Amino acid sequence: MILSSMILSGCGSADRAPEQAALPEGDNPFFNEYNTPFNVPPFESIKPDHYMPAFEAGMANQKANIEKIVSQKAKPSFVNTVEALENSGELLSRVSTVFHCLTSANTNGELEEINRKISPLLSKHGDDVYMNRELFARVKTVFDSQASFKLNGEQAKLLEKTYKAFIRSGINLEAEKQARLREINERLSVLTVNFGQNLLAENNKFELIIDSKADLDGLPASSIAAAEASAKSKGLQGKWRFTLHNPSALPFLQYAANRKLRETVYKAYINKCDNGDELDNNKTAAEIASLRTEKANLLGYRNHASYILEETMAKTPDAVSKFLAELWEPALRVAKNEAAQMQKLMDRTQKGQKLEAWDWQYYAEKLRQEKYSLDAEALRPYFRLENVRQGIFTLCNKLYGLTFEEVGNVPLYHPEVLAFEVKDIDGSHLGLLFMDFHPRESKRSGGWMTSYRKESKKDGKRLSPIISIVCNFTRPSGDTPALLTGDEVETFFHEFGHALHGLMANTQYYSLSGTSVPRDFVELPSQIMENWAFEKEMLALYATHYQTGETIPDGLVGKMMEASKFNQGFATVEYLAASILDMEYHILTGKEQVNTAEFEKAKMDAIGLIPQIASRYRTTYFQHIFSGGYSAGYYSYIWAEVLDSDAFAAFRESGNIFNRDIATSFRKNILENGGTKDPMTMYRAFRGKEPDVKYLLERRGLN
Repeated sequence: MILSSMILSGCGSADRAPEQAALPEGDNPFFNEYNTPFNVPPFESIKPDHYMPAFEAGMANQKANIEKIVSQKAKPSFVNTVEALENSGELLSRVSTVFHCLTSANTNGELEEINRKISPLLSKHGDDVYMNRELFARVKTVFDSQASFKLNGEQAKLLEKTYKAFIRSGINLEAEKQARLREINERLSVLTVNFGQNLLAENNKFELIIDSKADLDGLPASSIAAAEASAKSKGLQGKWRFTLHNPSALPFLQYAANRKLRETVYKAYINKCDNGDELDNNKTAAEIASLRTEKANLLGYRNHASYILEETMAKTPDAVSKFLAELWEPALRVAKNEAAQMQKLMDRTQKGQKLEAWDWQYYAEKLRQEKYSLDAEALRPYFRLENVRQGIFTLCNKLYGLTFEEVGNVPLYHPEVLAFEVKDIDGSHLGLLFMDFHPRESKRSGGWMTSYRKESKKDGKRLSPIISIVCNFTRPSGDTPALLTGDEVETFFHEFGHALHGLMANTQYYSLSGTSVPRDFVELPSQIMENWAFEKEMLALYATHYQTGETIPDGLVGKMMEASKFNQGFATVEYLAASILDMEYHILTGKEQVNTAEFEKAKMDAIGLIPQIASRYRTTYFQHIFSGGYSAGYYSYIWAEVLDSDAFAAFRESGNIFNRDIATSFRKNILENGGTKDPMTMYRAFRGKEPDVKYLLERRGLN
C-alpha cells in the first residue's frame, strides 16, 4: 500500500487513479520531502513527539485516499482501485518504517511508550482498511473480471495478494464475528509488543560481576577484556561484568572453567522472562497462542498454523511436521552420540559427575580441540570485522559486479552506524546500505535485515532501496579491534544475503518487492551466502591476521573443514526442538490458554529431547514467534536450507564457486523478482529442477 503511482500501460489510457488526498503541512519531518542525500530519513531532526502526530496524520490521509477510491464514479479497474490502494498510505509507511526500525535497533523509554500506544491504533486502522466492504466490492469486481484488464504477471500477483488480504482479514465475516476479530487483533498487537519489551528489559537486567581472577580461569583474553570494559562502563573498577548478550554469555559457557558460574549464566539465559516477576512472559505467550487459535477459527481454519502456512511453500501443518520428523530422528541419534563422547571426556577429570546442559559447550570445545586440534579462539585473529566486511564486498563484486563506497554525508540513527552506497555492475546507483554491528542496551538481541525504503517504481523511475543490517557482534576492546567468532562471521554473511535481496529488487510494486516473499522462501537468499563464508577460496580473500597480515594458514583451514560437521547433532536438535515447539503452539485447536511451562515440557518430553540440550528458544524468550513475525514459521530456516544447499551445489558443480553466470541467473530468477512469482517456479527457473534434500543431509552429517 505504499509508493508507486505510475499509470501502467495496457490498462487503458483513459483509466486514471483518483487524485490522492493532500499530505499535511508543518515542521514535522515526516510531512515534508526529506531533502537529504539519497532521501534518507533525517534522523537528527526526528524527535519522539513527531511520531504520534505523523501516525495520526498518516492514518487519516490513507482513509481519505480510500474514500476517494470507493466514492469515484468510474467503474472499478486495476489502476483506479488495486493500484490506487497500493499507493494510498505513503505517509503512514514513511513514519511506520522509521519508527519500527528504531524500536528494534535504537529504542528508548519514550519510543517504547509510543509503541504501546500506537500498536492498537494501527491494528484498528488495518482492520478499517481490510473490513471496508465498499472497497472490497471494487477489488472483487476487478478480481472476478481480471481477464478483461490484460494484466501482466506482476499486476496479476498484486491483484491476487490484495484480494486475499481482504479474505484473510475477515471481510466475509458477519458483523458480530468481525467485531470479535477486531478485539483479537487489537489485543494481539498489545501482547506482542509487551513480549518483546519484556525480553529487551530482561536481557539488559542480568549481570554477573566477578571480582576474583581465579573465576576467569579458562576464558580467552578477548572475553576477559570485553568483560573488564563492560564493568568499567558501569563504574566498576577492578571487576569483570558478564551479561546475557551473546558476545558475553556464549564465550563464558564455552570456556569458563568455573562450573558453578557456568550454571549461573546458563540458567539465567534459558530462564529469561520465566521468573515470575514483572517481566515474566508465560501468561503473555499463552494468551497470544490462544487468541491466534480463536482468530484462525473465526476465519474458518482449524488452527493458526493452517492459516499461516496456506501462504507458504509448505502449505500445511502436516507437511511441516512430516519434514521436521524426518530430520529429528537422525539428528537426535547424532546428538546422543555427541553427549556420550563428552561424558567420557568429562569422566577423566570429573568422575561421578553427570554431563549437564551448562557443560555442553564447555566440553564440546575441549572435544573439538582434542579431535581436530582446533581452538575456536584461534580463528578470531583472522576474522577482524573490517576484513570480513571487505571480504563480503569482494564476494558481491565477483558474483554480481557490485561495488560499495562508504558515505559520510548521510543522516545516521546512531553514531556507530556505517553507511555505504551500493553501485551496480554498470556503475549506476543500486541502493544505500546501513550496517550496525555491536550490542547496546537500546537494541534487541540477534541479527536482522530491515528496510527504511523498499525498492519500487514511480512515474517510470526506480525508487532505490535503503537497507539496514543490524547485528550484535563482539565489540573492539582496548587496542584490539572487533574480532568475530565463526558464528558471527556466518551471521554477517547471512544478513548480507537478506540485504542483497532488498538491494537487487526490481519490481514495480512496493508490497511485492525484495523480501516480500513467503517466510519459508525468504531465508534462501540469506542462507546461500553462508555457504561462501568458510570456503578455502573465499577465506583467502578476507581471512588475514589482524596483526601480521598473514592469510589464514592452509593447515588451519583444513582443520576447519574437518571439524565442519562437529557438534551438528546438538545444533540441529536444539533448532528442530524450537521449530517443533513453535508448531505445537500453533496447531492448538482450542481457545483455552495452556500452562506454558507444562506444555513446553510435555512437548519436549514427547519428542525425546535429552536433558543436556534445551530448545534453542524456550517459550518465554521465543521472540521469533511471539513478537517477530515467524509464528508457525520457525521451521523456515531448515526448510530453506534444503534450497540453499542445493542452490550452492550449482556453483560447486560448475568448478567455480564465484561463477558469475550462475550468480546472474540467481539474481535474475530469484533476487530481483521479490514476491512477483511462485517460489518454486522461481527456483526451478534458476536450478532447472526441484531441490534435493541430500545436500542438506551431507552438510550436517546426518546422512
